[in-house]
Amino acid sequence: MTRGNQRELARQKAAKKQTEQSKGKRNEDGLSAAARKQRDAEIMQQKQKKANETGKAGTKSK
Repeated sequence: MTRGNQRELARQKAAKKQTEQSKGKRNEDGLSAAARKQRDAEIMQQKQKKANETGKAGTKSK
């Protein structure tokens, strides 16, 4: 129980560091919300297409 305060302070410090990193990372790309949404949609479509292709290839071999 003597370390309860240290743990709490460490949790607060880690949470603060995490929020600072996420804020900085978001602003680095320089895109607007709409442009980011479009980019992410294209990435997800590519991932889905790749997953479908690997899924079909896996069922053909069985």
